[in-house]
Amino acid sequence: MLRKDAPLCYQEFSDEDGVRAPVSYQHHTDAAQDQDEASCDALPDEDIMDNSQISTAFNKACVKNVFTVILVLIYLLLSTVAVFLAYQTISDFLEKLNHPVLSVSYKEVEEFAPPGIALYPGKAQLLTCQHHYHDYIPPGLPTVQSTENDCVIEQAIYKDPYSNHTRHALVVEGPTDVRNRELIFLQFSQNETDEDFSAISYMLFAQFSDLNKSSDRAAFMRDCERNYSMWTFSGGFRTWVKMSLVRTSGRGNESVEFRQESNVVKYNDRRPAHEQTNELFFVVFQWRDPFIQQVKDIVTANPWNTIAILCGVFMALFKAADFAKLSIKWTIKIRKRHMRAKIRELNQIS
Repeated sequence: MLRKDAPLCYQEFSDEDGVRAPVSYQHHTDAAQDQDEASCDALPDEDIMDNSQISTAFNKACVKNVFTVILVLIYLLLSTVAVFLAYQTISDFLEKLNHPVLSVSYKEVEEFAPPGIALYPGKAQLLTCQHHYHDYIPPGLPTVQSTENDCVIEQAIYKDPYSNHTRHALVVEGPTDVRNRELIFLQFSQNETDEDFSAISYMLFAQFSDLNKSSDRAAFMRDCERNYSMWTFSGGFRTWVKMSLVRTSGRGNESVEFRQESNVVKYNDRRPAHEQTNELFFVVFQWRDPFIQQVKDIVTANPWNTIAILCGVFMALFKAADFAKLSIKWTIKIRKRHMRAKIRELNQIS
């Protein structure tokens, strides 16, 4: 009975081993399938992570491109402002250069150089010419020509520069002592005339000594008549002329101009009726104050300020151009990198 049982037991063990072997193989097969499924399940997660990283990089690149474009626009705006500023600076400089500012100052003097007083009496006759001081003229005016003249008088005959008529001028040396209120009093007499209006013309020029120094008095007087103004005083009145001197300098030339204030007082003629046919003229010349008005042309345009502003403007333009160039290069580089990443992604998908 022992021999019969033994094979059976061996057969049973053999059957059990045979059964167990397939179970173990099936277990390994299931484990491999699970691992493959797990690996297959993990692949979509990696794709999601790659896509999220690419999307994040793309968003950053877009933001950087937007900021770059904004900065380029800002620099273009600043460059436009800089160009306008340069144009405005140059325009202002040229405007100030062509239109200088007048500067007025006053110079006080102790005495003036004696001016020249050119009188054109015509048919009138000089009765007297006297120097007085402190605004005082003594009474008792002469009615006939006096020999007590204390003025320096020169005569000049020349052709009128405008009408070519011959002119006769009495040139008197003007007052100098402005502190003591020196004045020159002149009196003229004129017989009956056919003219509707009777007046004597006069002209003031810078210095009486210029006439004596001139080799051609006629040419000198013609030039004075071209450059200076003419005034008149009427008969039957005393005309008090107060002179002031204005020197104007600028752009390489200098000129002298006389300005005057005059007041007129009626003469009370107490002569006999037969003598009143001779009309009397009275004129007084005096300096108004001891100041010479100096007018100068001042150019307020400063070339150094203009050069400094233009240098700053050009530096800003060069900086803007350099930044724009670098920004464009950086944008092109980012775009190329993005294209390479996109091509790489398409290659991975394919």
